Amino acid sequence: MPVGGAETLLVNLLRRLDRTQFEPEIICLKEPGPLGEEISKEFPLRANMLRSKLDLRILPRLYFHFRKSRSQAVVTVGAGDKMFWGRLAAYVARVPVIASALHSTGWPDGVGRMNRWLTPITDAFIGVAKTHGQFLTEFEKFPSSKVVVIPNGIDTQRFVADSSARDSVRMQLGIPKDSPVIGIVAALRPEKNHELFVDMASQVIQAEPNTHFLIVGDGPCRSAIEERIRSQSLENRIHLLGVRADTPQLLAAMDAFTLTSHNEANPVSILEALSVSIPVVATDVGSVSETVRHGETGFLVKAGDVDQFSKSVLELIQNRKLAAKMGASGREIVLREGSLDAMVSGYERLLLRIHEEKMRRGGWWMGRAAKTSTSPTCQWKATPPSF
Repeated sequence: MPVGGAETLLVNLLRRLDRTQFEPEIICLKEPGPLGEEISKEFPLRANMLRSKLDLRILPRLYFHFRKSRSQAVVTVGAGDKMFWGRLAAYVARVPVIASALHSTGWPDGVGRMNRWLTPITDAFIGVAKTHGQFLTEFEKFPSSKVVVIPNGIDTQRFVADSSARDSVRMQLGIPKDSPVIGIVAALRPEKNHELFVDMASQVIQAEPNTHFLIVGDGPCRSAIEERIRSQSLENRIHLLGVRADTPQLLAAMDAFTLTSHNEANPVSILEALSVSIPVVATDVGSVSETVRHGETGFLVKAGDVDQFSKSVLELIQNRKLAAKMGASGREIVLREGSLDAMVSGYERLLLRIHEEKMRRGGWWMGRAAKTSTSPTCQWKATPPSF
């Protein structure tokens, strides 16, 4: 569980589940990662169950764990190994509810042939936005009757505009109060395309030389991003901050938020930025257009178009009144459509509904206690074979 959008959502979901009806636990097939170690202080966590790509013993390991814990629901998070072995073991162990949550429209959530084979044993495929649900039906070819949309949600009370945090962060980083600040919060992985962010920064600085840029996150592409920053002599303007626990405060210090990804679904980082009343410039991929509404909450740009991306960022920097209006509109949309409570309620209703249906059809499924197992994303360091 690296620090990423899907993993953060999972942590927030587990913390908010109704503990009178659910006993959550987490299974990481590989290492627990930073968020796994953090959440293990609150919930049972098992990790390092898959020793290698061809470790077939993962099936009996998961089977015996599900049987011993009398798990009533297994939700896999992401595609690949966890989606395949998690569902197969749950089926063999006669777990009543089997669901898969997907959070992207491409890598790392591309669904391969072997994972498609298990569609008949899967009760629900969870999408994170309306258009993402359509993608799961039309592109991934999952039965529409099994596709359920539960929009991502964030804590809108935690992510709020904060002028004192804005001043404090800028002081910590040595950024003048009146300098424009543009940021991105995303794992440093290839699909996030931070190269576009660095190239955009280079162009923006030519027009607005006092602008500073924040990159929040870490990952396998860090060294490549550092080299790109050095090659364009941007060391004094781009602040590579790594993983941070003060994301709300960092967002409050920004004048505009960006996301440069090649593929996405309904990014949590965009919801967080809009909740802080910060306008967004993002690539028009996945379901991003459902929250970044062009001309209303920010600007959408064709993936990879650095010139248009730079122009859109400059427009927000140079027209503060427009930026403030877009930020306010974004906050309203998140309050109305992207709350954490709504997301948690959606998961609770889905799992309970399926469980009740299974109980009515056959009491032999009944276990001792309702217990939800989740198999979260454990990031590959190289492109895995297609599952």
